[in-house]
Amino acid sequence: MEKVIIFDTTLRDGEQAAGTTLNKEEKLEIARQLEKLGVDVIEAGFPVSSPGDFDAVKLISRQLKEPVVCALARANSKDIDKAWEAVKQARSPRIHVFISASQIQMAHQLHKSPEEVLQLASSMVAYAKRYVHDVEFSPMDASRADPVFVYRICEQAIKSGATTINIPDTVGYAMPEEFGGFISDICENVPSIGRAIISVHCHNDLGLAVANSLAAVNAGARQVECTINGIGERAGNASLEEIVMSITTRQDLYKVETGIKTEQIYRASRLVSEITGFPVQPNKAIVGVNAFRHQSGIHQDGVIKMPKTYEIIEPQKVGVPSSSLVLGKLSGRHAFKERLAELGFTLSEEDFSRAFAAFKELADKKRIVTDRDIESLVAEEKRTIVEVYHLDRLQVTCGAGIPTAAVVLSGPEGEKLADAALGTGPVDAVYKAINRIVKVPNSLTEFTVKSVTEGIDAMGEVLIRVESEGISYTGRGADTDIITASAKAYMNALNRLLAERNSKGE
Repeated sequence: MEKVIIFDTTLRDGEQAAGTTLNKEEKLEIARQLEKLGVDVIEAGFPVSSPGDFDAVKLISRQLKEPVVCALARANSKDIDKAWEAVKQARSPRIHVFISASQIQMAHQLHKSPEEVLQLASSMVAYAKRYVHDVEFSPMDASRADPVFVYRICEQAIKSGATTINIPDTVGYAMPEEFGGFISDICENVPSIGRAIISVHCHNDLGLAVANSLAAVNAGARQVECTINGIGERAGNASLEEIVMSITTRQDLYKVETGIKTEQIYRASRLVSEITGFPVQPNKAIVGVNAFRHQSGIHQDGVIKMPKTYEIIEPQKVGVPSSSLVLGKLSGRHAFKERLAELGFTLSEEDFSRAFAAFKELADKKRIVTDRDIESLVAEEKRTIVEVYHLDRLQVTCGAGIPTAAVVLSGPEGEKLADAALGTGPVDAVYKAINRIVKVPNSLTEFTVKSVTEGIDAMGEVLIRVESEGISYTGRGADTDIITASAKAYMNALNRLLAERNSKGE
């Protein structure tokens, strides 16, 4: 079978989702999981956009061995120079050049004529070609552009050295039959198209990103650009897990394959959710918590007798854990390590020891520790590895009186810093007390509490976003005590804010 190249842009377009801020270490952690997943191309970032993005792309280029590492660049020499500097240490580097192609964007955003855009696209692809053999070109907003102009600009890009031609549905405007037909027309009307791979990049504004991408595959596209959990600008991008499992499940229809190790999908989904702070909706296809749960008696009866009666995908095929092993306070290191492996975690000995200690502490509070507890616990431990301030102790008084909180933090030099505050509620009092110590101006823009598992002894997980100087920072915390979880989440967000400022020398 022919192979469809999976191009993951979680670290570039995915990071453009409002409220997402990733540092270079977080980007590297996601990139390593994408490598385990078997992604062919990783678009690691937009290097010219910020020093942090440049550093992240450079770090990923040095560290990863298997996938192509791609950097985005507008059609100008400064962007392309910066992209090359970021990816030149990659084993397989790519530069992705783009320019607007629709009349509305050329006229109102670029203020250029079609002929000027055509010339710029041709010259800048040739400029990028001086650095790398692997050059991708995208006529942005192609689905709303004049088709004849798209044919011309694609032909010029290929003649200038583009090896991949990406057709973006930038604003999610296209319908599946229409978009599939557009790809077929490109195959017929671009004379040199046989010298390049046709790629597609679809957005989900009308909920059709996956459908449009699959229609394009049937029409001849052999690269699909997508993100984990479908995150991205506005309503998001085509979802990697849905694209891959559609092709895998319906090979009779698509007659192509991918190189994705599908057993790594669930772990990749959870990791991206943990780091970005965007929860996966329960009914999300493939990776949602309800994707393989059956409540109807008829469905339950069928699944018990033969899973395929109501499950077209085996949960284990996408890495959803199947073990019924119950962990509790009497469980040992070996059982815990085996469970971590089944859940897709690979920890160093130091990280494992820290996670095991946290597990034993949790097991003393809960009779049974579930998979979701373990996932939350490991994520919690990883979130606390790099800290400027650490939550040491917390005491809260609330009820009919005035909510009061006293906190003790460990400071940058290990010193103990204590303060107290009154608030409208216990969480408000805790946050005010922390702010009196940390003294970083910020505003809380989002606060979400959810139960990790069922039961009165469930762990509570808190997700918050704070904003400082126009930048949003996400924090997450988990604990059986929801006030403690709230404090951990706030400290996590503040530490990310402080780490970002430290990296800029502020």
